[in-house]
Order: sequence, then C-alpha cells, then structure tokens
Amino acid sequence: MGLTYLFVAHDLSVVAHISDRVAVMYVGQIVELAPTAELFTHPKHPYTEALMSAIPRPDPRPREKRILLRGEVANPANPPSGCYFHPRCMYARDICSAEEPVFEEVAPGHYVKCHLGRELSLTGAIVVA
Repeated sequence: MGLTYLFVAHDLSVVAHISDRVAVMYVGQIVELAPTAELFTHPKHPYTEALMSAIPRPDPRPREKRILLRGEVANPANPPSGCYFHPRCMYARDICSAEEPVFEEVAPGHYVKCHLGRELSLTGAIVVA
C-alpha cells in the first residue's frame, strides 16, 4: 500500500523534489497536471511556463528571462469569458476569449486546460530526477 498526500505550495523548487505528480492551479482551476519531470521539462500551459521562469537558479550563467505577466489576476466571482488566463497570456488568440478550454490529455498522463496546449513549445525550468 502506498502513501498519498496533498502538498500545497508556491515554491516550485520544493515541489519538484517531493512530488511525483504536480497540478498547477490558476484562479481555483487546475490548468495543468502531469508527472513532475514531465511538467518541469515540458510545460504545456502558459501560466506554468511563467511560474517556471520565476524559480531561482543558483547558476550565474545567463538564462531565459523571467516572464512577467501583465494585467491582474482574474476575479473568481466575475471571471473573464473563455479561458480565465487569456487576459494575461502572451499567446492568447481569439478562441481563448470566446470559448473555455477543456482539460485534455496532450501526452501520456499530461493534462492541460489550454486551447494551444498541443501546439505551443514552452520553456521548462529544470530536469527532475
């Protein structure tokens, strides 16, 4: 029999070392769920990519720039139409404001709630062993 626990955190560098699977939430909705190594190396949601860019790295060599999200976090009592994240998303298209995306499997065990989840090639953070 295995042990299951729910660990809620904002520090993704800790999450990477103690979790087998990670769910990323935005305004109370899970927008991405995947095995830890898969999520950290191949994120599929733009919000996950922005979170990954904020993880501090102890490497002085140049790295990708941090993604600074524009706008305000959506109000859960009065969310925007379509995807909750579209007003802050640098990849947003017309469909993002018109239709709510479905939570779909885009790779084995990797789920994302994004219209562009299958086509975007996003930057991950670290390779998790």
